[in-house]
Amino acid sequence: MQITAEQLELITEHALRDAPNECCGFVAVKGDVVTRVLEAENEAHSPLRFEISGKALFDLVTDIEDAGEELGAIYHSHTRSAPYPSQTDINFAAGWPGIEWLIVGTAGDAPEVKSYLITDGQVTDVPVAIAG
Repeated sequence: MQITAEQLELITEHALRDAPNECCGFVAVKGDVVTRVLEAENEAHSPLRFEISGKALFDLVTDIEDAGEELGAIYHSHTRSAPYPSQTDINFAAGWPGIEWLIVGTAGDAPEVKSYLITDGQVTDVPVAIAG
């Protein structure tokens, strides 16, 4: 997935703005190129997990598909730990095969962004490729 520095900045700004709670959102793509970053509300309002309502989830995915795009990644932040999938993330990913998981770690001095594919409970690092 090719993402611009500006698009990645939108995600990290969202993570910092929502801290100390986790943020969450979606990344729309055409092919492997990011077209949009769509913020979602973490309805759990929690520093330990994120939750998106069924209606918000449906509306966001419908918006992506209606624009001729695909869901390329789900992003969220980890405010107290490294940007590595938790067991909760791994369990949630089972319902989203083939989707990248971008995680922004905000526990350190500067945000750290990592991306993963999670397939059958197995976590694989995916490079964050900055386009342009």
